[in-house]
Amino acid sequence: MSEQPLAHILLIEDDQEIMAFMQMELEYEGYRVELAQDGLQGLKAARQNPAPDLIILDRMLPGMDGIAFCKRLRQSSDVPILMLTAKGEVNERVEGLDAGANDYLVKPFDLNELLARVRVQIRLRQPSERSLFEFEDLSMDLSSHAVTRAGQEIPLSPKEFELLHFFLLHPRHVLTRHRILEAVWGWDFEGEDNVLEVYIRYLRKKLEIDQLPRLIHTVRGIGYVLKEEPNSQPEL
Repeated sequence: MSEQPLAHILLIEDDQEIMAFMQMELEYEGYRVELAQDGLQGLKAARQNPAPDLIILDRMLPGMDGIAFCKRLRQSSDVPILMLTAKGEVNERVEGLDAGANDYLVKPFDLNELLARVRVQIRLRQPSERSLFEFEDLSMDLSSHAVTRAGQEIPLSPKEFELLHFFLLHPRHVLTRHRILEAVWGWDFEGEDNVLEVYIRYLRKKLEIDQLPRLIHTVRGIGYVLKEEPNSQPEL
């Protein structure tokens, strides 16, 4: 049996000390690491064929910042992006995720948390035997990255797509907030952070086009569930 090829990680970071530390730790874990020190150099490397399996991207970069990088790359690639930043506010994370990042880690970070998030993104990148998911009039095709509802195509950001995919993996199962955050974001929010609620709102707005029935329901005090609309009363 042939060995599994090493996952290829593109690390885009302008801080030499942080770059050297992360390269050493990632290579120790068995990853093949490619380096870039600014956004333009990183974009060129990201567009090579074959593409990297994961991009670790600093938000503040010379030449092109992380937000602009994500928007440019997402025009032609769905390579997972883990964004690093010194900015930890919710609106900053939402901006990064909306730009196309798949995950977001605030500096200074714990090495074990970084490696856990890397493993999550690499695992999600691996081919799945099942590519088509359907629930009621909702359909998701992983191979084409297409989502439709009642025959209409629904454009989703990478994080919205991941979140909906997780719900489709567990239809009619009540999913706790902790479980969703751990599976989709790779970490557990505490306190009053409302990123999950923001993205649930985004998904609902897109999926409930033309006043179609709600599919993602709130389970008060627990989390959310993907199920049929029990009645016609809208949730607040």
